[in-house]
Amino acid sequence: MPVVQLADGALNYQLEGPAGAPVLVLSNSLGTDLHMWDAQMPAFTQHFRVLRYDTRGHGHSLVSDGFYSIEQNGRDVLALLDALDIAKAHFCGLSMGGLIGQWLAINAGERLDKLVLCNTAAKIASPEVWNPRIDSVLRDGQAAMQALRDASIARWFTAGFAAAEPARVEAVVAMLAQTSSRGYAANCAAVRDADYCEQLESIRTPTLIVAGSADPVTTVADGRFMAERIPGARLLELPAAHLSNVEAGEAFTQPVLDFLQS
Repeated sequence: MPVVQLADGALNYQLEGPAGAPVLVLSNSLGTDLHMWDAQMPAFTQHFRVLRYDTRGHGHSLVSDGFYSIEQNGRDVLALLDALDIAKAHFCGLSMGGLIGQWLAINAGERLDKLVLCNTAAKIASPEVWNPRIDSVLRDGQAAMQALRDASIARWFTAGFAAAEPARVEAVVAMLAQTSSRGYAANCAAVRDADYCEQLESIRTPTLIVAGSADPVTTVADGRFMAERIPGARLLELPAAHLSNVEAGEAFTQPVLDFLQS
């Protein structure tokens, strides 16, 4: 599998689609890997050179010591683009990936063409949510990851979808159970510490915000907050919980394609 070497380890990625097409970067949520975008790949690769990668601490990418920051994850994306000689790209990130997208748009907007922020917020939850999770994962390791896998089904998917599509749900939550406990805890700290509420107005990248009407993690109100502060941003609400790209399927994929091609 292809990797890009960073100063402290390797970042795993996949680059697929027609040579010469515009580049679209896809960034995974906390506790998943680049395969969370599998359902979008047939459509996206018809129009884009799609660059998927495992965020630091996830999948086959490096698990470095200490807690991470969204800035660190954002700089990893810039290092990946530089290594592949990509000057500018579209960026679509979900949840933690959406925080990374916000950081990039605020701090390196000249590298972005268009931005899609999915099921995310300018600030996701509070330290009172994150700190006990970090403590339990660091204490119990992969046993805690298995427990999180079971608890995440209700956060990531509506009950109806989980009942109707157990194989699709299992494929995604299995990623969480297999994620490094150290890497997961380190990224929980990154999400905990990120707060872009006061910086959204500086974003000049054309932005689409996707929210799930049944998302208990990053709500429609969170999406609306961003849409009201990012100049010209559009808000798309889908009947889904937190992983709207998986649950909503074509209802997610086609509007995102339409936005990126507009």
